[in-house]
Amino acid sequence: MSGDDRPPIHTWRQGFDPADELRAAGPLTRITIGSGAEATTTWLATGHAVVRQVLGDHTRFSTRRRFDRNDEIGGKGVFRPRELVGNLMDYDPPEHTRLRRLLAPGFTHRQIRRTAPYIEQIVSERLDAMEREGSPADLVELFADQVPGPVLCELLGVPLDDRAMFLQLCHRHLDASLGDRRRAAAGEAFSRYLVAMVARERKDPGSGLIGAVAAEHGDAVTDEELRGVCVQMMLAGDDNISGMIGLGVLALLRNPEQIAALRGDAQSAERAVDELIRYLTVPYAPTPRTAIEDTVVGDQVIKAGETVLCSLPTANRDPALLPDPDRLDVGRDAVPHVAFGHGVHHCLGAALARLELRIAYSALWRRFPGLRLADPEGATAFRLSTPAYGLSSLMVEW
Repeated sequence: MSGDDRPPIHTWRQGFDPADELRAAGPLTRITIGSGAEATTTWLATGHAVVRQVLGDHTRFSTRRRFDRNDEIGGKGVFRPRELVGNLMDYDPPEHTRLRRLLAPGFTHRQIRRTAPYIEQIVSERLDAMEREGSPADLVELFADQVPGPVLCELLGVPLDDRAMFLQLCHRHLDASLGDRRRAAAGEAFSRYLVAMVARERKDPGSGLIGAVAAEHGDAVTDEELRGVCVQMMLAGDDNISGMIGLGVLALLRNPEQIAALRGDAQSAERAVDELIRYLTVPYAPTPRTAIEDTVVGDQVIKAGETVLCSLPTANRDPALLPDPDRLDVGRDAVPHVAFGHGVHHCLGAALARLELRIAYSALWRRFPGLRLADPEGATAFRLSTPAYGLSSLMVEW
């Protein structure tokens, strides 16, 4: 497959589904991304078994993004630019193991459960605002986009008075509709704030993740690593959750007989959330993997130095994973989907994401049991220009 003026093939969607061209690519195929002098060739993995094999093999595949062609693949001391310091997805074991071990205590199930009251508060406040706005209202603008940011601020330990400014800088830095200069200026301001925040947490640790890691591990983690951890948490947790809330509501409104599962017991609601995560899979692909040595994947040899891009949405719609994979069925048993990745880089915040989504969906239908689409026949405004798939708007009424 060759590149053209469209976005890379691994981001193509048709509504909730991966695009037909992506499905037809086969479990492992060569693709070209971009065109002209900027064109790059990579392997595209779409089959569930192939994707799990690649993501699960950190001894033969690296996530490091190298900037010196003379560096040995898998070698140590590879140059890492500042913007990737602290980004777990650019670390291989044992560096990755060290940094993840420092962060892991903040993501235990016990710690995540402690965030539930705050998530419930944020969700309730956003539903209050939506109710004040009146019917019809844009669920994405007033709810989906407003929940994950404050939760992440609470997790990291951003002071309450700074959160609005902090989130504005973060969103402007990520907003592809802004020019490069404006995005860069917002990114610099965002980075300066994080540097100051890390220094403050070093001197007077708070109850958030950054303060806890700084207090517990001291010089075992650098200021730049803590700054990078904050950036990655915001990148990984904001658009993904926003996209899942909006798309999940739309999917349930189109399958109203399945909404009842969110009003049932906790187990039924958790099963429903996991199925929505599999069915929608808002991340397009994790960091590309580079083969450290010649490796056989399926029946194909991936040569050392070649990269593999893993399509998570297509892997989660593989008929080999489950029967009738294109059907949303919130009552089905959980399957080993890859929406949160797989292997050593499996998403550290997966439990938090599940909790956040369960609280958001359940509270929404408790507040608005008659929730419905304001224009059932209208065109759906899918969001294509952000790191995760989602909706740019969703008008609902009650």
